[in-house]
Amino acid sequence: MSAGPDRDPAEPGPQGMPSEEELRAAYEAELARLTTTDMIAQATVSLLNLGVRRIGPPPGAELAPGAPPEGERDLEQVRDAIDGSMALLAILDRRIPAEQLRPLRDALSRLQMAYAAEVRGEDGPGEPGEGPGGEGGPKKNGPGGPGGPDPAPGQGPGEHRPGPAESSGRLWVPGS
Repeated sequence: MSAGPDRDPAEPGPQGMPSEEELRAAYEAELARLTTTDMIAQATVSLLNLGVRRIGPPPGAELAPGAPPEGERDLEQVRDAIDGSMALLAILDRRIPAEQLRPLRDALSRLQMAYAAEVRGEDGPGEPGEGPGGEGGPKKNGPGGPGGPDPAPGQGPGEHRPGPAESSGRLWVPGS
C-alpha cells in the first residue's frame, strides 16, 4: 500500500484502513513475538495437513462430504510432506518436550501408514516402489537406486533384500 503524494503515511488510510506505518509496526511486533520453534511447528502442522489433503480418497472411491476431489491427489507431494515433517520434527525434538510432540508424531505415523497403503495398492506386481509389471512407478532410493549407497558385496544392483521390518509391509521406510 503506497501513500499518495498529498497523504502522510502515518495517517489512517481510506475507510479506517491502517496506514503503512501502523502495518509496519504491527508486523515488527509480530516478528518480535514469534520464535523459530513456533514457525517450525506451524510449518510441520501445515505439511501434515497438506499431506492428508493430497493423499485424498483412493481412485474411484465415493467422496465423503468435505473430502478433497480426486484431482488434488498427488502421492509425490504426500511423500514430500512426510519427509519434510520428519526433518522438522527432528529439529523440534531439541526444543519441545516429547509429550508435546506426540500429537504431531501420531499424525505423521497415520500419514505414513496411509501413504504406504496407497503405494502398495498402486504398485501391483513387482518390487515395492516400482509400478505394475515392475516398471514406470517411482524409483526407490537405496542399494542400487538413485542416490543410494552401493550394494553390499555379493549383492548386485537388482538384488536388494529387504529386512524383516521392511518385508512385512508394516513399516514405511524413507526413500522407498
